[in-house]
Amino acid sequence: MRVLVTGAFGQIGTELTEHLRAMHGSDQVMAADIRPPRAGSPAAGQPWVHLDVTDARALESLLTEHRFETIYHLAAILSGKGEENPQAAYHVNMTGTMNVLEAARKHGVGRLFLPSSIAVFGQDSPRDMTPNETVLRPGSMYGITKVAGELLLEYYVQRYGLDVRSLRFPGIISYKTEPGGGTTDYAVDIFVHAVQGRRYRCFLTEGTRLPFMYMKDVIRAVDALMDAPAELLTRRCYNISGFSADPGDFIREIRRVYGDFAVSFKPDFRQDIADSWPRSVDDSPARQDWGWHPEYDLSRVSQDMLKHVSQILQQAPGLGCLPGA
Repeated sequence: MRVLVTGAFGQIGTELTEHLRAMHGSDQVMAADIRPPRAGSPAAGQPWVHLDVTDARALESLLTEHRFETIYHLAAILSGKGEENPQAAYHVNMTGTMNVLEAARKHGVGRLFLPSSIAVFGQDSPRDMTPNETVLRPGSMYGITKVAGELLLEYYVQRYGLDVRSLRFPGIISYKTEPGGGTTDYAVDIFVHAVQGRRYRCFLTEGTRLPFMYMKDVIRAVDALMDAPAELLTRRCYNISGFSADPGDFIREIRRVYGDFAVSFKPDFRQDIADSWPRSVDDSPARQDWGWHPEYDLSRVSQDMLKHVSQILQQAPGLGCLPGA
């Protein structure tokens, strides 16, 4: 068994696991999560193992039984859910990350991917073209755990020589899997509501501009970073982005196809989180070090999302993996 994916049935994990199995073979990629995949999701029916990453003994046992070459550690509680239960977010995000790093060290895992987030930035960080190196003073528990996680992975690189790599993801958009309780979830929900002909109530204001990436670009970025020779990396954690947009931008793109799409705005607690995040990030180090470039802009994402969401809902109107369905 070559690859372990924790949090394998989350928004990123579902599609990354599918991609890795296509690359390496299904018998070479172990999907691990604390709960089974949702019915109707791309992961349904695929082999998996139960794993709570906060259980160090269970993790040790798994790595003793299998000689993994690479771990993608995606198990986490995201920003929105994290503010509903900050103690759980701290436990899962911090204890889980520490357990994975320590187990990888003990068992000689060759390479690890630990995602970070634009949530590491806060009110003291520049809001536009936020640089890779800047003040990190987040205002959410999720952001706090991600800053600590970045420092922890760098410690394991320097102290133990582990090859750990990370990307600071912006909001992620995908038609295959439900978002996981983050502050940018509206950018998936809004397409589903439009295709279903339902009014959408957005939890952020119309002009709240944030950086985003399409899932297809996310997978490409993870592959590119993990394939890059270590000597080319000038850092272990990179800013990454595809495009920046606000809810109004998504609405205008959707109305090119669904002209009567109705939206109202009722900001909730996630507005304060979004207001502390960058409007855009500078990902030039990723472009310079390992050739990163996004393929999907707002227009192309909107066209692809409307096309695929429409196809999915026509084939299975009651499909549970789509939000709002």
